[in-house]
Amino acid sequence: MGEQWLAGGPAIGDSGVSIVGVDSARTGPGNRVRSAVEGGAAVVVVGDCPVEEKELYGALAAVRAGRWEELTGWPGSYWVLAGNERERFVCGDLAGLRPVYYTADGTWATDLRRLGRPLLADLELAAARIIAGCDHWPGRSPYEGISVVPGGYGLRLRAGQAPQLIDVTAIRPVEDLQSGAARFGSALTEAVQYRVSAAGTTVGADLSGGLDSSAAVVLASRVGRVHAVTYTDGYTSAEDASFAARIAEDTGIEHTIAHGSDADLPFSFPAGQPTGLEPAMGAALFEMDHAYLAPVAGLPLHLTGHGGDVVLDATSSVWVRLLQEGERRAAHRQVVDYARLRNMAPGPFWKGLRETAALGRAGALERAVEQLEKNRPQSAQGTAGWSWCRLGAAASWLTPDGRTRVAALLRQAAADTSQPERADEFDQWTALRFTGAAERAWTPYADALGLQPVHPYLDNTVVRAAFAVPPTARRGLYTFKPLLSAALPDLPAWLLGRRSKGSFTAQRVMAFQRHRARLGDLLTVSPLVTAGLFDHAAVTDTLDHLAQGRTPIGSADMHQMLTASWWLTGAHVPAEASC
Repeated sequence: MGEQWLAGGPAIGDSGVSIVGVDSARTGPGNRVRSAVEGGAAVVVVGDCPVEEKELYGALAAVRAGRWEELTGWPGSYWVLAGNERERFVCGDLAGLRPVYYTADGTWATDLRRLGRPLLADLELAAARIIAGCDHWPGRSPYEGISVVPGGYGLRLRAGQAPQLIDVTAIRPVEDLQSGAARFGSALTEAVQYRVSAAGTTVGADLSGGLDSSAAVVLASRVGRVHAVTYTDGYTSAEDASFAARIAEDTGIEHTIAHGSDADLPFSFPAGQPTGLEPAMGAALFEMDHAYLAPVAGLPLHLTGHGGDVVLDATSSVWVRLLQEGERRAAHRQVVDYARLRNMAPGPFWKGLRETAALGRAGALERAVEQLEKNRPQSAQGTAGWSWCRLGAAASWLTPDGRTRVAALLRQAAADTSQPERADEFDQWTALRFTGAAERAWTPYADALGLQPVHPYLDNTVVRAAFAVPPTARRGLYTFKPLLSAALPDLPAWLLGRRSKGSFTAQRVMAFQRHRARLGDLLTVSPLVTAGLFDHAAVTDTLDHLAQGRTPIGSADMHQMLTASWWLTGAHVPAEASC
């Protein structure tokens, strides 16, 4: 298969192949491009999509009328390019797994290298995302002067006008869980099974033992042959491997369990490890991925459960939403029940949610700005419940100049009126975009490992079916991920009844310890440090505490800091120190 990319606009050059029916647009040679052209209307689909020619011609009426969201409802994961006599439209998927980047002059591309401009890393944005998460700047790429179309939007291009974002979310809400369960079950089943059937041979699959990957493997096993792989070591949950083995036995699939060693721990960044055009959290796990994915390298596709947490579940943001709408009694009742069932103290949890609802999105961001400007950041562990913006432990690593710059970005985000103001909507879309970005950033690693990953939980049809169900219904009080059991009741009861979830905290702490010297050297040369955004002593002090196992607080922030630093150095990491 050729490189999968599309590009258009004034600066795209003449590489690739012209797309029939759409002026000034090109695609990678060897791609499977399906299109329909009639008169002045055209629609083109590139990617993993079973759409037929008849359906494409049927969509030309929507193209002529500019009903762009109607071009995003087919199964699979793909880009759409369309145009009529007035305008052009280009769109990826709702999760952002299929990205579209663009510049102010109307040049756009699905591959950053096709934009025809220098790629200068935006260090201030990188620091802000480590401090406050990726939620608040959905339209910014990691590079200066280059925007990215956020998941849930497409890009409209008209001659003589600036590029315009068009909302294509097209969620059609249902009343309750049962009203939407059948549709979700059908969408997920199709997303898994059409791919496995089309492969016509053995496919690979992740099988962690959790609900998401296990459900995908069960569905796949009903229509084809599956070789599932599981990773375990002395620091991860033995229960995960046990559940994975039981799924494999029940379905009769081929199953390989890789028993990792200390050599496979995260943050080794071995020589020759690939890098990509965007920072990837998964870059830290390359040795582990290599250890357990090798048996399925070269297979035509590799199923994952990524995105399942986002579409199957919701967070305590649902109770913030109830408070925003004045449903205080309903929110309080659910919060108390939820907390008591999990041996939590309801009082602090309830207080934190009420404060969050009262602040609102802009208020929470302004509070974060104030905390940074006064150098009094509160740790993420200091407040119970969901928050619009919670500064991580990394806020204490900022220099005075770094605090000023990150505060300025947060203040800009507070003034952004395009973000959802309802807590649960904001939360589910930011979580979806985060997952999509993580998976697209992992693409170079998948290529190096010989994998063709597919993520059925991130398909538009699956996302829309899930998000149509009220988040309060997806937030289980007495059951875990109730949408899955309602949508696919024929999954094994013992699987649907699982309540636990494996943790990688111990593994990460041991990795910090094993690679402490080398990681310290990486932080010394990190552009985030040398540019004066982060204080080297503060970061390395936290690394020391983590490596000594004194506290897990800050481990997730350190993961982001290290992978961002490794990416920004161009993967030029000092040689491994002796351990």
